[in-house]
Amino acid sequence: MGRVLAAGISIIFVVGVIVGIVVTVSRGSGNTSHQSNGGLSTGMKAVETLCDPTDYKETCLNTLSPIAKRNNSVTLKDLVKATFQAAQEEVTKAWGKSGALGKNTTTSFDKMLLDGCSELLLYATHRLQAATSAVEHSNFDTMSDHVDDLKTWSSAVIALKTTCLDDLLEKPELQKTMQDELMNATQITFNALVIVDEISQILGKVDSTEFPVKINQNSRRLLNAEVDKDGYPAWFSAADRRLLAFKKTHLTPNVVVAKDGSGQFETISEAISAYPKNNEGRFIIYVKAGQYHEKVTIPETAINIFIYGDGPSETVVIASDNKKINNTQTWRTATFSVVGDGFIASSMGFENVAGPEGEQAVAFHSKSDFSALYNCRMQGYQDTLYYHTCRQFYKNCEISGTVDFIFGEGRALIQDSHIILREPNPNQKNTITADGRSNDNMHTGLVIQHCNISAEAEFFPNGLKIPSYLGRPWKNASRTIIMESKIDAMIVAQGWLSWNETTHENEIYCDYKEYANRGTGADTSNRVKWPGFRVLTVREDAENYTVGPFLRAKQWLRNTGVPFHLGLYHKH
Repeated sequence: MGRVLAAGISIIFVVGVIVGIVVTVSRGSGNTSHQSNGGLSTGMKAVETLCDPTDYKETCLNTLSPIAKRNNSVTLKDLVKATFQAAQEEVTKAWGKSGALGKNTTTSFDKMLLDGCSELLLYATHRLQAATSAVEHSNFDTMSDHVDDLKTWSSAVIALKTTCLDDLLEKPELQKTMQDELMNATQITFNALVIVDEISQILGKVDSTEFPVKINQNSRRLLNAEVDKDGYPAWFSAADRRLLAFKKTHLTPNVVVAKDGSGQFETISEAISAYPKNNEGRFIIYVKAGQYHEKVTIPETAINIFIYGDGPSETVVIASDNKKINNTQTWRTATFSVVGDGFIASSMGFENVAGPEGEQAVAFHSKSDFSALYNCRMQGYQDTLYYHTCRQFYKNCEISGTVDFIFGEGRALIQDSHIILREPNPNQKNTITADGRSNDNMHTGLVIQHCNISAEAEFFPNGLKIPSYLGRPWKNASRTIIMESKIDAMIVAQGWLSWNETTHENEIYCDYKEYANRGTGADTSNRVKWPGFRVLTVREDAENYTVGPFLRAKQWLRNTGVPFHLGLYHKH
């Protein structure tokens, strides 16, 4: 678990060190022999202070000390950049190792697992590369603008690494090899999270995040009062409203998909393949009504894709891939998978029809940063919605399933949506959520706000006989907040379920909260007594988990055109 950040006197001291560095650099002195504290250089003192609160202090010192020793006038920016560069180098080595192991393996199953690791780790290197670039191209006094980005991408790297190792669970020798190979990368990335947090404390965290992909940045700043009765920001242009209303007479898509041949393509995958190289702006795909039996992936290179259909029950993507029967990784079972950043979907349905017997079978999976879904339906059984990494928003959606059917390691907020429990396999328990935050420094978690949690109509007669829970802590720092939602009677009085009935470790360190929910299942008087669970009673505490502070919505979500509600809905 992460250590508590240095505070008080240490922060004051760090500011003094930074001021010293800034003054030295600004004066343009060529003298690199400045010494302090009995001969310890200013650069080394900065390194020691930055490394002091990290989980892996020795690794931090080994990473940054050589830089300070070579250049006594090293800046804070140099040290942060070096941390991300070191993490990138280590993940790249691990990526190479997984590739080499995959080439040398003699079984197709092992090769599949290792190829999956290679894909995940390559994506992790790209996130670290983006972090390094963000630091490199920022000034010292504007570094706080990138704090949310840096913590998001670092957390994504940890999640991707964890997924690789979890996928190798059935192959302990391979898992041990990759775990050892990733040890330095893991420690440096965890250190990066703490260092960025330390810097944000020093500089003062600014509520500003630069959107890294190409979007319209001309929108005015959104204010709480500027939301109309339909939930749209008052400053939305007519074009913005048409885009979300999806009036085909006013919207010109780049490509049209239609099963009847009336569009340019008959499959969604073909339309994705038509994404132009170096595309500028939104790439809009209209999918006409129909059932599209295909697995779809939005690749990393396809950014700012906007896909919409004729309604979540009319335009539906359907597949049945699953872990148990097809013996593949959970994330690879997804009917619809998104990697490219800036993804938006509306009026679409995503289904995995493997059934409860297929066990892990994902309907919608996203590693996309700054992704938003509006008026969509995700239907499955176990593991329906996988918010794998980065910042994600779901508005006015329908999400159904049985076991852990909303799960992931990213940062997701679900607002004004219908969450529906279905009938599981015999002797199974229903669990809605399973968040995978594995360290308390990770900038991740799940918030469910102003939603309706109920049972499928045909399931409800038996629903009260089958234990159903709001969730269970998948990893030891699992974070889930459910607030201002209506919870029906099928949720048991204790509310939450242990992940491991033997150790109960995850219950100690998890971050589970409820606030101002209503309905028979919202009664918290007999909730679990875990150290990591509490009922929020202070409005200001709950506001920390609203779309503004939790997702930094003002800085990116307004540009998607998806409506959202800032703050809490009611004066409790």
